[in-house]
Amino acid sequence: MPRSVNHVASKRRRKKILKAAKGYFGARKNVLTVAKNAVDRAMRYAYEHRKLKKRAFRKLWIARINAASRMHGVSYSKLMHQLKQQDIQLNRKVLADLAMNHPETFEAVVKHAQ
Repeated sequence: MPRSVNHVASKRRRKKILKAAKGYFGARKNVLTVAKNAVDRAMRYAYEHRKLKKRAFRKLWIARINAASRMHGVSYSKLMHQLKQQDIQLNRKVLADLAMNHPETFEAVVKHAQ
């Protein structure tokens, strides 16, 4: 009896890897073993940087809130403490957006918190 190898599944696996490597330079885009290594590394970096992106945005929001709040005479940490005491539940993303795009609303929030 002949050996069953399931070419359909193995070809699909190879196609999936080469499709993910589309646009890579040199052998990385068309040699399976090289492409597999490149795609694996790319996926690892993508996973890691999805986490790092969240950190980077939080840092940016905090810097923006701090800059805007200091214009109204209060530091970032004191502002966040006052907001928590007043039970004003605005997250850093929203506060940073208010500070950048709606300074008069941000000023009202700061005044209300004090």
